[in-house]
Amino acid sequence: MSLPTATVATSRPPPSRDSLAMNLLLLEDADFIGADRVLLQGRRLKHLQDVHRAAVGDNLRVGRINGLMGQGQLLRLDTAEAELQISLDQPPPTKLPLTLLLALPRPKMLKRVLQTVASMGVPKLILLNSYRVEKSFWQTPFLQPEAIREQLILGLEQARDTVLPEVIIEKRFKPFVEDQLSELAQGSLGLVGHPGDYPSCPRAVSQTVTLAIGPEGGWIPYEVEKLQAAGLAPVQLGTRILRVETAVTALLARLF
Repeated sequence: MSLPTATVATSRPPPSRDSLAMNLLLLEDADFIGADRVLLQGRRLKHLQDVHRAAVGDNLRVGRINGLMGQGQLLRLDTAEAELQISLDQPPPTKLPLTLLLALPRPKMLKRVLQTVASMGVPKLILLNSYRVEKSFWQTPFLQPEAIREQLILGLEQARDTVLPEVIIEKRFKPFVEDQLSELAQGSLGLVGHPGDYPSCPRAVSQTVTLAIGPEGGWIPYEVEKLQAAGLAPVQLGTRILRVETAVTALLARLF
């Protein structure tokens, strides 16, 4: 009787979650040393070495931030930098016809939500205040532009996209909803994701959507009334209370 072959463990540590997410090497304008040449350093160089285990001559998927995608051939790789010759001739995937309003989640969840939003193709995200949003959440360094951009890039790398979502921060709920939301949502299907005795969220819509998702536990009644007055209709996914990141994924998957 033959015995199962044992798996030999190695001392090499597993790659980080962020490293595993890079299905596309995203190129910054500053990376270019010529029309078709780039130099990579830092996180992306480490990714090439530790995850791709790339070698000179390998072809890799690349894309220019807010531009085209294509292929890059590795010309040189050492401990300091990698040089690639690139050809960009493919458009990025189409974005969802959506504007997403999201009550600001807790800081650790915000990082994951930003990655999810970018990977699922949301073109515009508005981070909004709510009664249930703790004031301390607005002080997090994860709301700094460079920190937001970092998480969006991780999401784009995962999904093989190049176009950064637009992120807008609105710290005052009432003025935004009363003065801007009606115009913003005009001509779209306006929806509020909210638990309660409301119609089920529609499936596979073909029109532009403006979707508002509240904090865990949902919007308070006053906020729901204000959102309704601006033209957004409450919908639900069932009786279970979902984490914000789960609600975002579930609603977008159901809608589109």
